[in-house]
Amino acid sequence: MNTAMNWWTKTMLRFGFCLLVANPIWAQEDAVAKPDVQTYEFTDVQRVDHTPVKSQDNTGTCWSFSTTSFLESELIREGKGAHNLSEMFVVRNIYKDKAFNYLMRQGKATFSQGALSHDLINGVKLNGIVPEEAYSGILPGESRHNHSEMEAVLTGVMNSFVQIKTPSNHWRDVVENVMNSYMGKPPVEFSYQGKDYTPESFAAELGFDAKNYVSFTSYTHHPFGESFALEIPDNYSNGAFNNVPIDELVSTIDHALAAGFTVVWDGDVSERGFVAAKGVAVVPDPSNSDFAKAPGKEQEVTQAMRQQTFENFSTTDDHLMHIVGTANDQIGNKYYIIKNSWGEVGQHKGYLYMSEAYVRLKTVSVLLHKDAITSTKTEDTKTTTGTR
Repeated sequence: MNTAMNWWTKTMLRFGFCLLVANPIWAQEDAVAKPDVQTYEFTDVQRVDHTPVKSQDNTGTCWSFSTTSFLESELIREGKGAHNLSEMFVVRNIYKDKAFNYLMRQGKATFSQGALSHDLINGVKLNGIVPEEAYSGILPGESRHNHSEMEAVLTGVMNSFVQIKTPSNHWRDVVENVMNSYMGKPPVEFSYQGKDYTPESFAAELGFDAKNYVSFTSYTHHPFGESFALEIPDNYSNGAFNNVPIDELVSTIDHALAAGFTVVWDGDVSERGFVAAKGVAVVPDPSNSDFAKAPGKEQEVTQAMRQQTFENFSTTDDHLMHIVGTANDQIGNKYYIIKNSWGEVGQHKGYLYMSEAYVRLKTVSVLLHKDAITSTKTEDTKTTTGTR
C-alpha cells in the first residue's frame, strides 16, 4: 500500500492506466529481461469459460472491454455459443450520452473516455449491440484503436457548445460526425450467421436483460445493506452500488466463480505490488522486498484500510478487468485469475494473478449476474443502472 502517494501523482496515474494499455513498452521490456532464480508458480483451481484476450489499444475504454468480455462469458454459460461482440459500438453510444450529460450540466460534469461497467449494460439496454465483424470502430487502413485526438476534438466541441449558452439542435450531428470521422459509421442493420438484425434485435436475440446485472462495493461512509451512487469521477450516470462489508464482497466473488459465473472488477492498478510484466498483483508486507520475484508475506487488509485508501485517493478506479477463475501459488496462497485488455503482454500473455489481499484492498466495485448471488442476498439487491 502506498499511502504516501500524493493526490496529483495518483490523478495522473488514474488517467494514464487505461491509456497505458496502448503500448506498455515498460512491461514488454521487463517481460523479456533475464529470468529470476525465484518465480511465482501458479496452479489453476478453476477457469470459467471465456473468450480470448483483446487490446483496447490507445483508448480509455477498459470498462467496455472488460464488461463486453463478461457478456461474452455469459453467452457461453447460457449455452448460446462464443460470440465476438463489438466494444466500440457501445463506446460511441456512451460518448453521445456523456456529451448530453455534459451539455445539460453546462460543463459541470465529467467528459472523458472513462466510464463504468453499468454504463455498458445501460448502453446495450438503450441501443442494442452488434458483433465485432459488423462494427470494429477502426477505419479502413488502420489497425489499432486510438481515441486521443477524438477525445480532444469532442471535448473542444462540447466546451464550445457550453460557452454558447444557447446551442442549436445541431450539436448532436456535430458529435456524430466527429465520431464517424474517427471510428466510422455504425450499422443500422447487419447480417450475422445467416440472419439479418438491427442492434436492438440482436441484443434481444441474445436474450440480453439489463435487470440481470448488479453491482457491489464496500465502503463505510455509507451504511452497509443499502445502495448508493459511488463517488468516483467515472460514475457520470450516477449508478447505484450495493454496499456490503468486504468479507461479503469477497465471498460474493467466490460464490459466483464456484457456480460458473464470471465477474467484472473495477479497481486500482497503480500500486507497486501490481507488476504487469510478471502477471501478478499483491499487497506486500513492508518487510517483503522480493515480492516481484516470488510469493511472500502480504499485509492483512482491514475494512478501515480500504476506507482510508479510498478517502486519501491512493485507491482510485484506474482500470476495469474481468475475473475468470481462481488459482493457488506454490505455497498455497489464493489468487484470482484476471483477464486484462492490454493485449497478450506480460508473462501470462494478457492474464494476471491477483492475490486475495489485493482484491480486498484495491477493489472499488464489481458487477455480476444476479443469479450468481446467494438467494438471501438477491432479495435486497438493487439493479445496477444509473438514475438518468
